Amino acid sequence: MPFGIIEFGVIIVGFALLVWGADRFVMGAAGTAQTLGVSTLIIGLVVVGFGTSAPEMLVGAIAAFEGNPGIAVGNAIGSNITNIGLVIGVTALIVPLAVNSDVLKREFPMLIVIMGLALLLFLDGELSRLDGILLLLGLFLFIAIMVRIAMRGRKEHDPMTAEFEAEIPHDIPLHKSLLWLLFGLIILLVAARMVVWGAVEIAQHFGVSDLVIGLTIVAIGTSLPELAASIMSARKGEHDIAIGNAIGSNMFNMLGVMGIPAVIQPFSFESSVLTRDFPAMFLLTILLFFMARKFNGGGGEVTRAEGIGLLVCYFAYMGVLFFMS
Repeated sequence: MPFGIIEFGVIIVGFALLVWGADRFVMGAAGTAQTLGVSTLIIGLVVVGFGTSAPEMLVGAIAAFEGNPGIAVGNAIGSNITNIGLVIGVTALIVPLAVNSDVLKREFPMLIVIMGLALLLFLDGELSRLDGILLLLGLFLFIAIMVRIAMRGRKEHDPMTAEFEAEIPHDIPLHKSLLWLLFGLIILLVAARMVVWGAVEIAQHFGVSDLVIGLTIVAIGTSLPELAASIMSARKGEHDIAIGNAIGSNMFNMLGVMGIPAVIQPFSFESSVLTRDFPAMFLLTILLFFMARKFNGGGGEVTRAEGIGLLVCYFAYMGVLFFMS
């Protein structure tokens, strides 16, 4: 059998399982939190945000365990680029995204700060175990801040609360929620292992670096849950959730998806991460920030034209990766 049929088949099945497993995992986690009396906004911002980033975290952890840290780095940065350029671009092309939530206006500056701090750790060309610990401490601090923002947003009746209320599952028995949580996690672990195996085989066969495979194939596949969630939310008129999914996922990626592999196995990375990939991620984030917040005293909007602009930037970046590889 020609090379690639089995490998690409395993990756495709792995991606499908990642999407399905992430959905079951989020449903179980959200249902459990709901039963335990956690507020809707906290579930939406923290529990769901963590769940949609679970594929990236597990893929990064398994890649580090197996000695392929380039996939972990590429997956984290590539997913951030994909979440803004592809996910928000496609979603805005389908439905222009109005931004009204005060929570999102606090999340954008927080994301930029997190990326800046992560960049400082990257400047020496490697991620040590200490760097990984600092990133994970940042993750816990970020979760605490999001809980505080959620509590304040609930008191101020943030519009995102009503959107999450309509999306988060209700009246799921605790035992059923816990079963879905466990089953979803098992599926994610199996799917992540499949994706890493297929990605490593393809990279070795074609002589492409693990980093590039992580930035492209793996990043797109692990961002599928965000793409599906954002499109569905936007079509239902839940625009703040559509953008919030991507922004929240990017913060989890920077802190968790980078931190976990570094703690497992410290590693160095290609210089192109600093000269090519980080600048692309910063550029797209700043562009989305100015699109979503027009500084006119009211809410902003990501229009269809701006969505096309994000897609153009994304595919231009993919083109650069193709020619450099």
